[in-house]
Amino acid sequence: MRVELYNTITELEGVSVQGAAALVIDVLRATSTLTEALANGALAVYPVLSAEEAVRIANSLGRDECIVCGERNGLPIEGFDLGNSPREFTPDAVDRRKLVMTTTNGTRAFIAAQDADRVVAASFLNLSAAAAAVEDAERVVIVCAGKEDRFSFDDTLCGGHLIEKLRASGDRELNDGALAARALARSNKPSAKIFGQVAAGRALASIGLEPDLAFCAQVDRHELAPVMVDRVIRAGG
Repeated sequence: MRVELYNTITELEGVSVQGAAALVIDVLRATSTLTEALANGALAVYPVLSAEEAVRIANSLGRDECIVCGERNGLPIEGFDLGNSPREFTPDAVDRRKLVMTTTNGTRAFIAAQDADRVVAASFLNLSAAAAAVEDAERVVIVCAGKEDRFSFDDTLCGGHLIEKLRASGDRELNDGALAARALARSNKPSAKIFGQVAAGRALASIGLEPDLAFCAQVDRHELAPVMVDRVIRAGG
């Protein structure tokens, strides 16, 4: 297996993902949130790029059956049903509902990876399940959402821990990004404390969302590997 890790969406530009399995990561918070939502009964998540597109798709699917959710600069979008805090996506809120989601970084990463043979949402909440979902692939491309096209410690850290899971069953060929992420993971574990030190975590804390950091640092909260097919994400195994 060849494993490639790209720290930002812009790093992925010019790289073909066709024929590969892609792991998309946005720890703080899109992939953590959609994993929590699907584990709590949401039927599907539709990742889109803009608020306008989110409203249009929700209307086409049937507004009464959909939750429009997402954020800009960490904050809920005006007029949307929910923001992007995984703590909001309880069974009472999302069971049997379709979610149309737009976020600053995470939903862009899914669109960037959409040409891969398999696209899996990964976070610390579903670390082992996400790794297992691509274990049979000959090539795995790890797409870190980053923060506004810049390196994000939390996403690359998660990528490194995914690589450690993948390496557990045999030798892997790693690109430079994957080698660096693996080294990062070997010296750091996810925690609210470490997330509070990184740019994305500090930004969330500054707007009163610090509890999201501890939530997103939980490892293997769910045995769930959400898979995107035709730009719709549903619960996998």
